[in-house]
Amino acid sequence: MSELPFNPLVLIGVGSSFAMSTLFYHLYREKQKELQMLKKIPLFRPDQRLLKLLHATPYKRLQYVAVEGVVQADGEPLASQFVPRRFGVVQKIVVEEDRKFWNSVTSTWNCRTINRQETNNAVPFSLVSPGAYISNVSVKVLNHQEAGSSILEQVHLRVWRAEESTVDLVMQGLSGEKPVSKTEREELLCMGTTMTGFGEVVLEGGQVAKLQAPRDGRKLILVPTSHRSFMERHEGSANMWKTLAAVSGITGASLLASLVYNLAKRDDRSK
Repeated sequence: MSELPFNPLVLIGVGSSFAMSTLFYHLYREKQKELQMLKKIPLFRPDQRLLKLLHATPYKRLQYVAVEGVVQADGEPLASQFVPRRFGVVQKIVVEEDRKFWNSVTSTWNCRTINRQETNNAVPFSLVSPGAYISNVSVKVLNHQEAGSSILEQVHLRVWRAEESTVDLVMQGLSGEKPVSKTEREELLCMGTTMTGFGEVVLEGGQVAKLQAPRDGRKLILVPTSHRSFMERHEGSANMWKTLAAVSGITGASLLASLVYNLAKRDDRSK
């Protein structure tokens, strides 16, 4: 059996590099399409310009726009239970326990996280223009739960490690389970947070603007950052996929060129 004129691993590397380059380029193109769609969404702030446009729009409704403002409670805000002088409008407190359970089949301890307690609180809130602590123009945010928990900031985290005594070890052997640690976590959507919301804005009562999920099925999106930062993050993600596509393509081309060169050199020697 004759020896192959090239290393099969090199050929595999060439194919893998080009395949990865194609995948990364596809992800780049998809991200670019998403970015272009985001750039087409009009951006507003809670001010008189937005109110005038709503008054001039049929049905006093903007179907899908972006609104950037500062989070402000409509009434009394929520006080953090662990951080002094920290207030918010959405609060989540979770107490979790990590425990190990004995598996008699594999004779090993398996870890499992148990949610012992979860508390969720929220008060109505609006977006106001930056610096406008007292403003007659605001955009009320409705059904913020649809945006998920990504709008929350972790303000408190405490972990306790379980201490084991002789009695505990005996009880663990009998019960087949033992505590490992306990975690206490608090998350808040804090007052004064810059937030950008994507959704439908409607005007009610002449002065009350509301941000809600559009009727056409698109989701309400809330991001705890400025519109510029949000767009820059998407641009950075697109550039990352573009760079990975280029690097993979160059790697594949280099390996292919090396393979062709070695084959040509081998043919010259055989003549």
